[in-house]
Amino acid sequence: MIEKHYVLEEADPVVFYGVGNANLRMLRALCPKLRIIARDNVVKVMGGEAELAEFEEAFHALERHCVKFNTLGEEDILSIVRHHQPHRDSNEGVIVYSTGGKPISPRSANQLRLVEAYGGHDLLFAVGPAGTGKTYTAIALAVRALKNKEARKIILSRPAVEAGEKLGFLPGDMKDKIDPYLQPLYDALQEMIPPAKLQEYIDTNVIQIAPLAFMRGRTLNDAVVILDEAQNTTTAQIKMFLTRMGMNTKMVVTGDMTQIDLPASQKSGLVEALRILHGIPGIAFIEMTKQDIVRHRLVTRIVEAYEAEAAARRAAHASDATAVPGVPSEAEARTTPNA
Repeated sequence: MIEKHYVLEEADPVVFYGVGNANLRMLRALCPKLRIIARDNVVKVMGGEAELAEFEEAFHALERHCVKFNTLGEEDILSIVRHHQPHRDSNEGVIVYSTGGKPISPRSANQLRLVEAYGGHDLLFAVGPAGTGKTYTAIALAVRALKNKEARKIILSRPAVEAGEKLGFLPGDMKDKIDPYLQPLYDALQEMIPPAKLQEYIDTNVIQIAPLAFMRGRTLNDAVVILDEAQNTTTAQIKMFLTRMGMNTKMVVTGDMTQIDLPASQKSGLVEALRILHGIPGIAFIEMTKQDIVRHRLVTRIVEAYEAEAAARRAAHASDATAVPGVPSEAEARTTPNA
């Protein structure tokens, strides 16, 4: 009898073994001539040489399936072990699969443009209103690159700027203080990577989530780097960030021009970057619109209402700017009572 050990290097053992070790029990039932023992991420198998060779092929196929689809069910195991083929193949256009096995694909024309531009450009700017999937799509691309071993790490960053309110002193260590600013990035990752695997990636710095202030002095190689909420960077900050790019690195910068939280005296670094870098080869610019919003339908209506309000203010400002001194404007004339 031969004994071999197989290590789950990429797949999450919790997903691979199944709830209550259901997948492991099914694997044992399908391979009755083998003795299969699992502990942590190591599977020990004992049996004859021919049976072990067949099991090894099935084991690696199961692990690849688990990594790709973030799920492993009884039908998947049966198809792979018995029929030597996956129960399902990837859908066309899928970026990655969620932790529940749901395909994550571009859901609008400009999200598709972002996915396509990622393949041919090392630096991408994706700007547009809230709910258009800028950050979510960028993180999905980063997770795919990590799974496909196109990158060794994912680095996610945000400027630590409050949205119109001062939070004051925050208790805890540095991580406790910055985590509230970075929570949206954690939310997206938790939908795409199983919890145990995500924690392992964070503990080993394969996935790094840090405020923008911590980027100075670094050279980022073999990574997918995402800067979220870039409209809240200063010109100096975004220049510092963009010049961190190293070899075999892709950068995605996302932002919403209508939600700048900087003091009125400061210019948005994203606005300046779009103007300065326009036309440089190797850089792609994707502009999302309200037609790309994939959140609740009310989000589209809210964005439209604020756009209409902003347009009305610009029109009123232009009317005031062209008014003749001493002569009331049309709006003033309509509201001024007759003498």
